[in-house]
Order: sequence, then C-alpha cells, then structure tokens
Amino acid sequence: MVGALFVVGSPVMDSCLCLDAHTRSKKKILGSTRKLELGTSFTGSGIVFRLSSKRVPRIANRRSKRKLLIVSEDLAGSYDDTFGDVKTNLVNYFTYKAVRTVLHQLYEMNPPQYTWFYNYVVSNRPTDGKRFLRKLGKENQELAERVMITRLHLYGKWIKKCDHGKIYQEISDENLALMRERLMETVIWPSDDSNSEVIG
Repeated sequence: MVGALFVVGSPVMDSCLCLDAHTRSKKKILGSTRKLELGTSFTGSGIVFRLSSKRVPRIANRRSKRKLLIVSEDLAGSYDDTFGDVKTNLVNYFTYKAVRTVLHQLYEMNPPQYTWFYNYVVSNRPTDGKRFLRKLGKENQELAERVMITRLHLYGKWIKKCDHGKIYQEISDENLALMRERLMETVIWPSDDSNSEVIG
C-alpha cells in the first residue's frame, strides 16, 4: 500500500511524504481496522494510524499534545489514469505567465491600460486561470482575449523548447542530492579525539 504521511500536531500541516507501509495487526484504532508501523529518518517517533482522507481534517483540527502520523492512501488521488490536477496547474501557471507578459507589454505601449489592468490583477489574482479570464472577459473582453492568445502562444513555445528527458534527469538528480544531504545529516561521524589517543 502506498500512501501519504502527515504529521498532525506540528505547526506545519502542508508537508507530505509518500511511503510504503505494511500492516502489523488487526487492532481497531480511530475507526481504522489496521495499525501500521512506519520507520523513516524524516519523522520522529509517534503514534501511527491509517485513515481515509475524510477523517484527516477532523483529526488535524483537534489540538493534540502528541504528534500523530497519519497514512492516507486515497488523499492525493490515483495517477494511474489521469494527471488532471497537473494539467490544471499547468494551465493556471501559463495564465499567470500570460498576465505578466501582457502587463509588461502594456507598460511599454499603453500606460493607461497598464494601470487599469495592474489594478485589476491586484484585486483579482490569476491563481485560477479559468475564473480569472471569465471575470476579465466581463470587464474588458479585449484584454481577456489578449491574455488567452498570449497563454496559448507561451504554452506552444514551452512545448517546443521543453526537453522531457532532461526534466526527468533533473528531478532524478535533485532527488539524489536531497537524499545525500539527508544521509550526511543523519550519519554520526567519529570524532578526531578518538583517533589521537596513544595506545601504550
């Protein structure tokens, strides 16, 4: 079973660690039928539970003195068939890039329209591209179309320049470097004092 790990009771709840876990016993804990034993150098010791994603928010909202490790196997979804969330994030990012590009163009060519669009972007952040463009189309159809055309152009440019093999290699190299750093942090090196003792 592959799941996601959250540390509840810590000030930061948005970090996630994917891992493999194996069941240990059939003991009922907080509505779960299995207790899991996990071991990793990234987390301290704590109590470990396997829960569905529906239970995680309720437990996360409780104030607890102890840290709990929660494994949820359906929290992030399954990437077997679709990468819909990745596609949505890419589209939203290209909308953001298009807005920045159009702002830069307007700054140089049409300062009054730049001022209006800048104020619009400040009050309506382009985090959700579809909603942002829908609202912009109601306010200023010409600018909305310009952002849509720029977004499509930027995406086409990125596709031509994007080397998927290189990106894969960069991710792999970064993962390896991070694991090396973590290993170097956890290794206990012998001190130099022990080597300088004279045996006699």
